[in-house]
Amino acid sequence: MARLFLIRHGRPSETWGGASSDPGLSELGMAQAEAAAAKLAAYGPLDVVSSPMRRCVETAAPYARLRGVSSRLEPRVSEVVAEPGVEDRPAWLQARFPWRDPGKLRDWASLEPALQAWRAQMLDYVSGIERDTAVFSHFIAINVITGAALRRDTTMVCKPDHASITELEVSDGALRFIAFGAEMQVDDVR
Repeated sequence: MARLFLIRHGRPSETWGGASSDPGLSELGMAQAEAAAAKLAAYGPLDVVSSPMRRCVETAAPYARLRGVSSRLEPRVSEVVAEPGVEDRPAWLQARFPWRDPGKLRDWASLEPALQAWRAQMLDYVSGIERDTAVFSHFIAINVITGAALRRDTTMVCKPDHASITELEVSDGALRFIAFGAEMQVDDVR
C-alpha cells in the first residue's frame, strides 16, 4: 500500500490560457507552496511527482528541496487540455467541469473521447504508484483521481484550494479515498 498526496498548485501569477500559456506562481502562491512543504514534511519521506507545468513545478520545489530530491515530471498528471480552437477556456471548462453549478454535474461518459482518454491515462499512472508519493497537480486532475477513489463517475467531486493536500491510498492498483484537502472558497480556477 502506498499513500498518495495530491497537492493543487499554488496561486499562479496569471490565469492559464490568458496572456501566458504556462504561468508561474504569484507571491501568494510561493508562500502557499512553502506552507504545503511544511505540512507534507509531517508525512515522512515522499517521492515527488509534478505536472510539467510551471505552477506545479514551482509548488513542488520547496518540498523537493526540503527532502533533498528532484521532482519527477509526469505529463499524465498535467492540466486538462482544451480542444484546438477553443477561445474561451473558462467557458469550455465550466461546460464540462461545472464547479460553479453542482446542479449541472456531468458524467465522464458524456465527454469527448479525448477527455476520456486523458482521464484513463492519468488513472492508469496513479493506480500504479507503489511508494508514498506527493503529486503536484491541477484542480481538474485532482477531481479525476479523487472521483475514481470515491467510485463516482461525475467530473466534479471536490473544489481543492490552491496548495491543498488531498490524501488517498493505492493498494494493488485500487485507489482509496482518505481525506479531502482545504476547499476553494473563492471561484478561482487558474
